[in-house]
Amino acid sequence: MQRAATVHLDVTASSPATLILSMAVADVTASDRIMITQGGISLLPQVVLDQHGARLHVVDIGAGPARVLYSVTKFGVMPAVDQPSIDEIRYLRPSRYCESDTLGAVARVEFQGLVGRDLLAGVSSWVGQSLAYVPGSSQPTDGAVATLLSRRGVCRDYAHLVIAFLRALDVPARLVSVFAPGLDPMDFHAVAEAYVEGDWYVVDATTLAPRSTFMRIATGRDASDTAFLSTRRGVVTLDHLEVSAVSDMLPDDDLFELVRLG
Repeated sequence: MQRAATVHLDVTASSPATLILSMAVADVTASDRIMITQGGISLLPQVVLDQHGARLHVVDIGAGPARVLYSVTKFGVMPAVDQPSIDEIRYLRPSRYCESDTLGAVARVEFQGLVGRDLLAGVSSWVGQSLAYVPGSSQPTDGAVATLLSRRGVCRDYAHLVIAFLRALDVPARLVSVFAPGLDPMDFHAVAEAYVEGDWYVVDATTLAPRSTFMRIATGRDASDTAFLSTRRGVVTLDHLEVSAVSDMLPDDDLFELVRLG
């Protein structure tokens, strides 16, 4: 399988600022390139690796507009992410957007008796059927509880609710930002990843794209760990964002099949 993705990002800083960009795929063997320019001058970012191999590009910009262009081509299957035992503990705990302690009673009632792959399929189907995918319907500060009450959201909201339910049922779960060939509307995509039967498997309750085509960008407790753009200082306005992701094949996706995300 051959996959490719591009990102075009324009921002304007009202004063000098530091950008933290999370848009490079985690696979260092992929053929990729990032260009950051301001006023016709190329800026050299610092590359920082997190615990799961996400490559963060950190760059200082001055006041005014700046542009980020990223492209990647990937052949074959991406390598697996290391799975230290601490992950099985860290990703059982409630987090900022995944209030598993609050949703425990709901999870136990709705998914009673389900384990392993049946639990992943059951949670994915329940969330997918219970929520309406409505762009712009949620706030960046909404967590799983707010999503359950409103019954609508976008990909990160679906993923947060899946993660909260799974953690409430003692299944380690985390959020992954990905490029998703076949996604419509096209954008960065957020999915859940759950630890069952001795490995991590992707869960996407939106079913908007085949899981086997996804390309991992960043992995963390929830969206607070995987934002494609954040700032360390200064005030920055996002002016334009365009994401594309394609694959030479878009296979069928069976929700009951366990799919690993490299």
